[in-house]
Amino acid sequence: MSSELGAILVKASKITEEQMKRALESSGKTDDSFEACLVQIGAIQSEDEVASLIGKHLKVGALRLGDIELNPEIVKLIPMDIARKFKVIAVAKQAKTLIVAISDPNNIYVLDALKFITGSTIQPVISPEKAIEKAIESYYKDTNAFSEVLKGMEDDPDLEVVSEDDAPTESDLMSAIQDKPLVKLVDSIIGDAIRGGASDIHLECYEKRIRVRYRVDGELKEMTPLPYKYRAAIISRMKIMAELDISERRLPQDGRIKIKIGGRTVDLRVSVLPTIFGEKVVMRILDPMALKVDMTKLGFRQEDLSKFEEKIRLPYGIILVTGPTGSGKTTTLYSSLLQLNTENVNIMTAEDPVEFNFDGINQVAVRASIGMTFASALRSFLRQDPDIIMVGEIRDGETAEIAIRAALTGHLVFSTLHTNDAPSSINRLIDMDIPYYLVASATKLIMAQRMMKKLCQACKVEVNLTKEQVENLKIPPELLKGIRAFEGKGCNECNNTGKAGRTGIFEVMPITPKIEALILNRGTDVEIREAAVSEGMFTLRMCAVEKLKNGDIDYDELVSATST
Repeated sequence: MSSELGAILVKASKITEEQMKRALESSGKTDDSFEACLVQIGAIQSEDEVASLIGKHLKVGALRLGDIELNPEIVKLIPMDIARKFKVIAVAKQAKTLIVAISDPNNIYVLDALKFITGSTIQPVISPEKAIEKAIESYYKDTNAFSEVLKGMEDDPDLEVVSEDDAPTESDLMSAIQDKPLVKLVDSIIGDAIRGGASDIHLECYEKRIRVRYRVDGELKEMTPLPYKYRAAIISRMKIMAELDISERRLPQDGRIKIKIGGRTVDLRVSVLPTIFGEKVVMRILDPMALKVDMTKLGFRQEDLSKFEEKIRLPYGIILVTGPTGSGKTTTLYSSLLQLNTENVNIMTAEDPVEFNFDGINQVAVRASIGMTFASALRSFLRQDPDIIMVGEIRDGETAEIAIRAALTGHLVFSTLHTNDAPSSINRLIDMDIPYYLVASATKLIMAQRMMKKLCQACKVEVNLTKEQVENLKIPPELLKGIRAFEGKGCNECNNTGKAGRTGIFEVMPITPKIEALILNRGTDVEIREAAVSEGMFTLRMCAVEKLKNGDIDYDELVSATST
C-alpha cells in the first residue's frame, strides 16, 4: 500500500518523488508507517492530511479518531486481539453495518475477516495507523483489570491469603503464589504496563495499602491500589519470577525476568528493597520495541545531527554525552554504536547494568563488588584489540585517564558524564586530574541532552506569550523572530493530559581549533560556552525554543527542563 499511497500523493502534488523515495526507504528500515515517515521528513503536516486525501481518492470516508468519543460497547464488537493484529477499531453500528476505522481500506482480507468475526457488513473509514493504535490502547485498556482479578480472588474459596503479620512459612508463600487468580493479577500488572508504554513499575507497601504506579513518559502515574492483605503473596510471586529468595525479606535483592508479550521478548530488571511496611519492588521494563535507536527520531536539529554523525565516524578520539539520569544518554550511545556496528569493527562496551543486548557488540556488565569496575573493564578491553569502546560512565579520575589515553592511541571511545551542559564537561575532566593538554587533544565532541514531554499533536492549540514570558527566554534576539507557543487541550488520544510521548533537546559542541586553544589556555566554562555559541552551537535553551515554535513542547516544559 505504501508505494500506491506515495504515487497518489505525488500525483496530487502533495509530495515530490524524492520525498516519496526517502519515506519509503525510512519505513523499510523501521517499524514506522509510510505516512509517519512523511511527517518526520517534513513532507506533510500530519497523517490526518494523508488519510483525508486517500479517503477521497478511494471514495471512502476519513475520520479523526481523536475528535470523537467512541462507544466502548461498539468498540468491543471486535475482539481485542483482532483489533491489535489488524490495526482496526469499530466506530459505530447502523443496523447490520459496522463502521470500522482502518488505515488501508483496500485490504480485502482484513475486511472479509472482520465480516466473518462480527457477522456484520463492514463499512471502512480511513484513519491514520498511529491514531488507530492509540484508540485501541485507550478503549481496550481494561481499566478494571485489577478490580476484576481481585474480585475473582475474593470469590475463590480455594485461595488462602497470607500476610507478613502471620509470619508465613516458605511453603505457605509457595502455595499462595501458585494460585491462578494471583498469577493472573501479577501478569496483568506487568502486561498493562508494557502495553501502556511504561518504563518502570513501582509496587510500594504502606501501612494500610499497596500502591502500584507506572512511569510513563518520565512521570509516575498511580494505578488501581491493591489490598494490603495480598502484599506478601504478590511480592513473593514477583520474586519467584525474578529467581530471588522469597524467604529473605531483610536485605535488598536484584534479579531479572524475561517474558514474551505480543510475539516479542521483553526483559524486566527487578529491584527489591525492604521498607518499614514491607518490600518495595521496582521493575525496569527493557522493551526493545520501545527503544528508539534511529538517530533521526531522537529530536536532533538537522545541523546538530550532521555534526554529531561526522564526529562519531572519526577513527579515534573521545565522544562524551552528558546530562542527568533519565535524559536519554544510554539511548543516544546505543544509537551511535548501532550505526557503527559492522563486521569489520570490534565494538566493546562496559555497562552498569547491560540494559539491551545487541548482536555484534561485545557487552560487559560492571560488577564493582567483585572488582569489575569501569576502569578494570577498560584496561581489559585494550588487550582485546578493540576499534570502538563504550564506557557507561566516567565516575572517577582512573576511568577518565584510561579512556583519554585509549582515545589517544587509536581507539574511538564513547562515554557519559554527569554535568549540566557541554562546556562545563571540559573542566570536569580537568578536575579529575586529567592534564588539560590531553583533554584538548583527545576530546572530539561533547553533547548535553534532556528529555522533554511532547505536546499531543491531535489537540494542541496556539496560545499567546506574555511580554514577560518572552523576556524570560533570554536568548539572542534573532531567535525570537516568529516566536509562538502552543499548549495541549487534552483529548482521547492523550487521555486528556495534553501530552503524548517525549522528545530530546541537544547541545552539540564539537571541539574546534578555537575551543581547543581555549582549553590549552585554561579557559573558563563561560568563555568556552561563548566561543561555542559564536561558532554556531545551539544551547539547550535555544533548542527548546525551536521546539516551542514548532509546537512540540509548551512554555512550562521549556522553563522547567532548561536553564539560561
